[in-house]
Amino acid sequence: MRLSEQLFSSFSNTVPSVEIDLVAFSAELSALEEHLARCRDRVEGLITPLRSSEREDILSPLYESERLLRSAERAISRAERATR
Repeated sequence: MRLSEQLFSSFSNTVPSVEIDLVAFSAELSALEEHLARCRDRVEGLITPLRSSEREDILSPLYESERLLRSAERAISRAERATR
């Protein structure tokens, strides 16, 4: 047995299994996804009036935040689909 297998084997024996209610878990993930979408919409709302300005010092972090929120939204969506 390799060392990594020994470590995993000894670790898995000490971690108690946790029962998860996948329906409730899926609902929580779905609610979180909706919340992220609303946050992304709010950030987009902040970006819109600044698009014609030259305030890159404000726009750049807002665009980054929008992308990160969209990425988080997709990741949560994938996790939610995995519960089905």
